Amino acid sequence: MTGMDNLRIVNESLTGARGVDEQTCASVAILADRLERLKQSSSLFAEIGFSPHVKKLTRQAEPMVAGRYGR
Repeated sequence: MTGMDNLRIVNESLTGARGVDEQTCASVAILADRLERLKQSSSLFAEIGFSPHVKKLTRQAEPMVAGRYGR
């Protein structure tokens, strides 16, 4: 899966074109990891972060993923 695929999945989940599922969570995690690497590589990215909508999406997905894995 490419970075663009992850962006597409998150975008579709944000717009309601697809449900929030494990793939959405995985895509957000991959994008978060990439963002952290950018922040470590240059101070230019220090203030960059996810929108409030993505943060809300992530919070909505956490109980679903935790329930599946028995946490």
